[in-house]
Amino acid sequence: MTRLLLISDTHLPTRARRLPDALWRAVDEADVVVHAGDWVDEATLDALEGRAARLIGVYGNNDGEGLRSRLPEVARVEIDGLRMGVVHETGAAVGRERRADDAHADLDLLVFGHSHIPWDSVTPGGMRMLNPGSPTDRRRQPACTMMTARVDAGALIDVELVEVGR
Repeated sequence: MTRLLLISDTHLPTRARRLPDALWRAVDEADVVVHAGDWVDEATLDALEGRAARLIGVYGNNDGEGLRSRLPEVARVEIDGLRMGVVHETGAAVGRERRADDAHADLDLLVFGHSHIPWDSVTPGGMRMLNPGSPTDRRRQPACTMMTARVDAGALIDVELVEVGR
């Protein structure tokens, strides 16, 4: 059983000065931390690399050359039999699932960010799509958020959207 923490759009230090304590506790509890881009500063990447048991991340549209040189645009990994991809942007909500199936037909799970809007859906092809929102910038959402989940023998289970206090 592998415990996942899904985050995106941390935007430090522009949207917040630091990551919330609840997020750091979740990092400590997770076997794998997934960041779907828009870190903004390399210090956040350094801190998560230093603390997470395993970190999988991609760069986002607000990430500069330093982050782009250290992170891929798309990450693909297998975790306990679950084929997972991570990308920052998936485009407009309308047609998202169809586009994701076309671009990532070989995945069981696609984690994405960009909108700061939590998302949980299944594509017509059967791929789960998750956006954890943002733990530091809620935009028009009622709260800042992240997601936790577990992988058990190739199955994604116990997906939970977690509100994060700042």
